[in-house]
Amino acid sequence: MANVFGELQNARVYDLGQPYFTGMPHYPTHPPFLFGLTKKHGDVVLEGGVSSSADAMALGTHVGTHIDALCHFSCGGKIHGGVDAASNQSHTAGMNLLSVDTIAPILRRGVLLDIAGNQGQDVLSPDFCIRPEHLERAGQRIGRGDVVLLRTGWGAVWEDAARYVAAGPGPERAGAEWLSSRGIFAAGSDTVAFEKVPSGMAVHVHLLVESGIHIIEALNLEQLAADRVYEFLFVGIPMKIRGATGSPLRPLAIVSA
Repeated sequence: MANVFGELQNARVYDLGQPYFTGMPHYPTHPPFLFGLTKKHGDVVLEGGVSSSADAMALGTHVGTHIDALCHFSCGGKIHGGVDAASNQSHTAGMNLLSVDTIAPILRRGVLLDIAGNQGQDVLSPDFCIRPEHLERAGQRIGRGDVVLLRTGWGAVWEDAARYVAAGPGPERAGAEWLSSRGIFAAGSDTVAFEKVPSGMAVHVHLLVESGIHIIEALNLEQLAADRVYEFLFVGIPMKIRGATGSPLRPLAIVSA
């Protein structure tokens, strides 16, 4: 145990999550992030001048940096494993199977593929398609069970909600098949939809439904890329929301000194 604490004290920790704020980007088919104070300092003052403030928020589970559960997408009425979607869902209870609360805490080898950097660009154009040759050219070894993160550079424009949501770079099916053939646990990127948009969401279908691979979206990969950190311990803890199709995530990349 002492060795573990010693390693962590000397490790570099990268926060891969984007901040939440009113007016933040969100995919148009998902609800926005709502936030406000429910009580201000001075509304209630206790003996001795003691006061407190409190707040509330509401958001979709696919807003901000988040992970997709395997029940998020279906094709032909079936979610991953051939499970019937209609008979395993309800408005009040959510999804009976493969919901986000079944994802164990993630501590796995992470790999950064800096697609934008390898193209000599800070930010990929909105219509850039990440093809297998771009993934190969990144030059990183990918093993079974890894979490593979694709940097397009769009994480740097997170504060510009209108521009960020309009971002479209990402892989199409060929790129998704390249990733799934490596047997990875999850694929993530710094864009709002992971795959190239507009699309018929073929990448989501291939990864989630056909391959059982989670998708992580809206990451901040800028500092990792700036420091040329391509291999790390990826840590991500989804919220235990019973029946949910996704969850906010606060992912970390940990690198030993």
